[in-house]
Amino acid sequence: DDVTESVKDLLSNEDSADDAFKTSELIVDSPEEKDTDVEEGSEVEDERPAWNSKLQYILAQVGFSVGLGNVWRFPYLCQKNGGGAYLLPYLILLMVIGIPLFFLELSVGQRIRRGSIGVWNYISPKLGGIGFASCVVCYFVALYYNVIIGWSLFYFSQSFQQPLPWDQCPLVKNASHTFVEPECEQSSATTYYWYREALNISSSISESGGLNWKMTICLLAAWVMVCLAMIKGIQSSGKIIYFSSLFPYVVLICFLIRAFLLNGSVDGIRHMFTPKLEIMLEPKVWREAATQVFFALGLGFGGVIAFSSYNKRDNNCHFDAVLVSFINFFTSVLATLVVFAVLGFKANVINEKCITQNSEMIMKFLQMGNISQDIIPHHINLSAVTAEDYHLVYDIIQKVKEEEFPALHLNSCQIEEELNKAVQGTGLAFIAFTEAMTHFPASPFWSVMFFLMLVNLGLGSMFGTIEGIVTPIVDTFKVRKEILTVICCLLAFCIGLIFVQRSGNYFVTMFDDYSATLPLLIVVILENIAVCFVYGIDKFMEDLKDMLGFAPSRYYYYMWKYISPLMLLSLLIASVVNMGLSPPGYNAWIEDKASEEFLSYPTWGLVVCVSLVVFAILPVPVVFIVRRFNLIDDSSGNLASVTYKRGRVLKEPVNLEGDDTSLIHGKISSEMPSPNFGKNIYRKQSGSPTLDTAPNGRYGIGYLMADIMPDMPESDL
Repeated sequence: DDVTESVKDLLSNEDSADDAFKTSELIVDSPEEKDTDVEEGSEVEDERPAWNSKLQYILAQVGFSVGLGNVWRFPYLCQKNGGGAYLLPYLILLMVIGIPLFFLELSVGQRIRRGSIGVWNYISPKLGGIGFASCVVCYFVALYYNVIIGWSLFYFSQSFQQPLPWDQCPLVKNASHTFVEPECEQSSATTYYWYREALNISSSISESGGLNWKMTICLLAAWVMVCLAMIKGIQSSGKIIYFSSLFPYVVLICFLIRAFLLNGSVDGIRHMFTPKLEIMLEPKVWREAATQVFFALGLGFGGVIAFSSYNKRDNNCHFDAVLVSFINFFTSVLATLVVFAVLGFKANVINEKCITQNSEMIMKFLQMGNISQDIIPHHINLSAVTAEDYHLVYDIIQKVKEEEFPALHLNSCQIEEELNKAVQGTGLAFIAFTEAMTHFPASPFWSVMFFLMLVNLGLGSMFGTIEGIVTPIVDTFKVRKEILTVICCLLAFCIGLIFVQRSGNYFVTMFDDYSATLPLLIVVILENIAVCFVYGIDKFMEDLKDMLGFAPSRYYYYMWKYISPLMLLSLLIASVVNMGLSPPGYNAWIEDKASEEFLSYPTWGLVVCVSLVVFAILPVPVVFIVRRFNLIDDSSGNLASVTYKRGRVLKEPVNLEGDDTSLIHGKISSEMPSPNFGKNIYRKQSGSPTLDTAPNGRYGIGYLMADIMPDMPESDL
């Protein structure tokens, strides 16, 4: 009766019944149907886990998007690509690529209330592979990302001692005398500690060298932390998010205040903000800025979609997209200020040592008569010389001893030279920054704070990454979340053992370079195409209007339809060309030389690099072929044959033929787990794509429209 009444209302006057239609439901009163609805994540909104508050959700998205890259990648790019001038291309690309695509992922997750697999299955079953590809990339990234958290845990555990263990080079004793470790003397105390004490690194990727037990324990601890936090999904991780997302900001602000009080910090910040405008015109700067925007927001991972799928349908996801994007940007700028202030202080310390050593050399030359005392100004005391006086003396000697000057081996000791040594990634966090902190008063305290911040930044991103793997699989295959999370973490720890052998650091570099960049770009391009050209951009804009309560700006329409796909394709081509031009290799630590050396990957290494890219993107063509040629029978009612009506899942038998009257008459309720409709009951939208999209009516996502002749008798209906 309910079904009949609803359809009669629609047929009587479709247009005037708009509002009533939007709020109407088709309900079949059978206990079995209720059971399946609860499982399938239906209109009963309480059945799907939800965020306790809007703040918790925003912090989760911020925690996922703000990661280690903001601290150790953004400052490096800023330094390398024109200082303050780099912020302009970054902001432009954030507006053109970042915010529109972030908004797109938030809105599809919130609208369809599924993980990445379910979302793309819903838009078109043939494009279901996009979701699987996201899961594979997430898993690859989780494997090595947690290793970095393990490294941070190791340094955190070693920071509770005074002096810090990487403060001085170790002494080696033999039978006759004691001497400084040669490998450390040729490099530096922090470099030696990182490569030899922490990683105990081998000389090439081919020398595995066995497991590093210290790092193995740290990796296990990192995976246990992630597993315990994620075991109940957002219900368990949501509590931890308050600490893991907010604590890094407390640390960064404390570091900024402390660094400003140190000598030389202003030099570092001045160096950072001095714009080199000519560099801005280079295409490489724009490519690197686009890549950074892309990864900073976590696009394509599925974590953004998974988190937003736990939202209420009327949540203003446009506001969320803009807010999270700008929080991310300002976090990057804050981290860059901190890094350059600290590096400015470090450069000042090194510069002072340089001036002292070179002043002593000049005094020796004066005693030996190599340099005449007359050329040194009388007011300068070389035993306690300032930086300005030293540079004055240096310039005088350079002019007077023009031909002999190179033989004197004097250093100019310019602070800019030290600041121009660009470092990123592990080199910044575990070498440059740790060295700077050894000169801080109360250095163990600052070291504990810094590495605890790195652990929290890493965990926030890991929660989103694991959610991007677990949520889609739970939604699709109906497995228990707790069991899946434990299996996922256990398997990842076992595979992750390749990263904690002595050559493990080289595998981290390999995975970082090849497992994510290209596959994620391809995934996001396909997401953009799926929404705009398969589902239909006009229909999507209508859905957004219905969901948000207001029509989003036309700016997004043009971005999604024209600008973003073109920009993404350009970025993909540029990345492929760049990858082809730069030889595949890694920086190996050579113990005898105590320095890094670039080595090419062996043949098997190249095979692994190619395999990472291929495996990550393979689900897309495989699922397309399987669904295109019906290689797997869909009648079992999997996601290929599931439609949604405002969140209520209606299982649609794919091969249902014959008399539709049997749907209402002649079936007992026990045979009807949910209302079944043949394909011909849906009105196809004019101009709809030929791809097998889920049947949608005029109102977009999941409104059922009966394609029945007005004069059909009610009994037949």
